[in-house]
Amino acid sequence: MSTPIRQLLALITQSVETLEAACESSGTTIPDLHTAFAPPSEEFRANPEAAEAARIIAAAALQLEAIVSPPQVSLYRVITGYLKSTALRICLEAGVTEILREAGPQGMHVRDIAAKKWPGFRKIGSVITEFADLNIHSPERCSFPARFMRFLATHHVYLEVSPNVFTHTRISSILDTLKPSAEILADPEHKHDGTMGLAALASHHLDESFKASAYAWETLADPATVRSGDPAATPLARSLGRPEPLWTYFARPEEQFRQHRFNIGMKGVQALQPPDAILKAYNWSGLPAGSLVVDVGGGVGTSCLTLAAKFPELKFVVQDQEKVVEQGKELWNAKMPAAISSGQVALQVHDFFKSQPQTGVAVFLMKQIMHDWSDEYCVKILTQLSAAAGPETTLLLLETVIPLATRDPNAEGGVEEAPAPLLPNYGAVNDLGYSADMVSNVLPQMFLLCNSQERTRMHFVELLAHTGWKVVAVHRQPGDSAFLQSIEAKKVAV
Repeated sequence: MSTPIRQLLALITQSVETLEAACESSGTTIPDLHTAFAPPSEEFRANPEAAEAARIIAAAALQLEAIVSPPQVSLYRVITGYLKSTALRICLEAGVTEILREAGPQGMHVRDIAAKKWPGFRKIGSVITEFADLNIHSPERCSFPARFMRFLATHHVYLEVSPNVFTHTRISSILDTLKPSAEILADPEHKHDGTMGLAALASHHLDESFKASAYAWETLADPATVRSGDPAATPLARSLGRPEPLWTYFARPEEQFRQHRFNIGMKGVQALQPPDAILKAYNWSGLPAGSLVVDVGGGVGTSCLTLAAKFPELKFVVQDQEKVVEQGKELWNAKMPAAISSGQVALQVHDFFKSQPQTGVAVFLMKQIMHDWSDEYCVKILTQLSAAAGPETTLLLLETVIPLATRDPNAEGGVEEAPAPLLPNYGAVNDLGYSADMVSNVLPQMFLLCNSQERTRMHFVELLAHTGWKVVAVHRQPGDSAFLQSIEAKKVAV
């Protein structure tokens, strides 16, 4: 029998051949790492064979690295992961991405990058000195921001084209707001307005989530919070010194920027999934004309924007908090004002812990709501929907369904597993879903920010059964084994 590294090599070789053949057949190309990102570079993933081959290549390469690297080195790559986040946040908030885009493919020297954000100054070690006092051509004096950019370039975020001269890679360029650097540096609180949201999402994770992560162990070690499902008993609350939920924190007048950034960042989540994901999540065309879809906790209505344009015969209600609804009105008036004026779409202020006001609902849609709340609170939300649902009402949850890291002998049909000797969940290449579980959006982020979690399929089955719902289907997007799958449930007959 061949060794694990030979098996992995065979998987990589076979998958590379599959990927190249699929690209040749479809007229697409494999992206160039050192070329700025453009949406057409992802067209090859529209072919399911190409997408799966690419995923296997990445998973096998990462597993191969884990085998051949010294364990202490592999361990310290995990331990020092926070340093990557630190370096990336500095570059993100300093507008480095926009500055490099303006510089062009030839790149820019770090002294000139720094001068854009901090005119007249350079930080060397612990000393801030006037440029005039320095030999700014001396490479050893260009420690800032070179130290951060070079660290990121080691991970293919930026490219050092010559000593202390950096340019974009495919990875770094996706953080570009496409705005003039002078504009965002002069008005950072409105940096993300009118953008696609991915940079806002990154900024949120590198700010609130990153700070909360430092207090994860303290929260778990405290008997008062270790078993609590209270959204005010989170690592974030501990880091802020305020026992309040994330949404209460965001509602503070002095934190409105963060609330606004978060809302824009939710648009960035769309960039992490196929653009037609909401359309494939359910058989929308099978609904009779006039059917009512209620997007519970739907934010500004991003999902319903896509659905309303595609299915004008359906009616939609988007429910959320008052401030979010007001922002939603601005979005709809700009994007689809006729949908509001015609009555096809309504925006409604609603607290989903209270009785659901809508009746005769065909589909209750909840996208990434359950992961914001612990089981205790999810039970309250789902029970309200069950009470308002009719016998034909469908509950559609769009959530991360966490796969096991081992093969499940009791798994039902449709559960996707990677070929051996890969981990059945595709290993590190598929860790986005697990990250979401930790941060509420990305580290066990759900835990850090909301004291909640992502869930496995069986966890969802049990949770829904406890609140009067029965899971009838779990639809998995091709090429993605964890991030944002749709869970379809029906009300249990009494």
